[in-house]
Amino acid sequence: MFGVLAYLRICQPTLITGVKRDIRLLHRIKDATDADITVLDISMASNLEDLQLLLAHGCRIFYADHHFADTIPNSPALRSYIDPDPEVCTALIVDRLLDGRYRSWAVVGAFGDNLHTAATRAASSLKLSDHQLDRLRELGELLNYNGYGPTLADLHFPPPRLYAALKPYPDPLEFYEHSEILGRLRHGYQEDMHRAGNTAPLLESQAGRIYKLPPEPWARRVAGVFSNEKAREKPTLAHALIIENQDKTYRISVRAPLANKTNADTLCLAFPTGGGRAAAAGINGLPPDMLPAFLQSFEKVFTP
Repeated sequence: MFGVLAYLRICQPTLITGVKRDIRLLHRIKDATDADITVLDISMASNLEDLQLLLAHGCRIFYADHHFADTIPNSPALRSYIDPDPEVCTALIVDRLLDGRYRSWAVVGAFGDNLHTAATRAASSLKLSDHQLDRLRELGELLNYNGYGPTLADLHFPPPRLYAALKPYPDPLEFYEHSEILGRLRHGYQEDMHRAGNTAPLLESQAGRIYKLPPEPWARRVAGVFSNEKAREKPTLAHALIIENQDKTYRISVRAPLANKTNADTLCLAFPTGGGRAAAAGINGLPPDMLPAFLQSFEKVFTP
């Protein structure tokens, strides 16, 4: 939800993170030896080769994630907590392991992943007011919004800076009250969503709605929250958002129907650079000549 991150500890802690779809983070540290590594919210399938290499180099690895893993290495040095249930996100997995110690942050994470029902359910033990719950929802959506874009230049804040701003606050409501950066995120979100607000579907059918936004930084930033909003508007339909990359390929975000959170990953994995999970997936660079095939597959996969 907060963008993907891996955390490497050798002598001094090192944070490794990036934009939301920059997920092969273990490749950056593939030569590490005898290190303690915490990996959060990045696909094990996409990092498997480097994960196996790090284990062979004597590293001890904690891995928590909600994407489909396929193969999980059998190693005493690996502690893996993988749950691809569509009503689960990495924040909720970690919340289980911490026995709810920082549950308010888990609620923020679940809202950011568009898991509003799961977030509200997790928050039920916290005795929050409706006003406080609304603040956690807004915070989750704004943090998620900041992760979208193919390059750091598209983001309002580089993920390491945002992480550093969040870290001092054990209570997200305190961050909400005192953070100087939240206002900038809110303003950017409102401006970007206003630009996207009047966009009509490129295609609409029984399967769902497909939108296309222009190849502009604001459109790339808003891709995730725009897709989530459209999914909540019509929960029985699937949704896809198409944005052209600089190399003329297409960057596509897909949301399965909220009423049946399945097959977004099935659709996207059938195409080059596709990946994700059952409820939400994407394609980083779809060749233009494959767009008709994608549109046909979208119809086939999601038509009731």
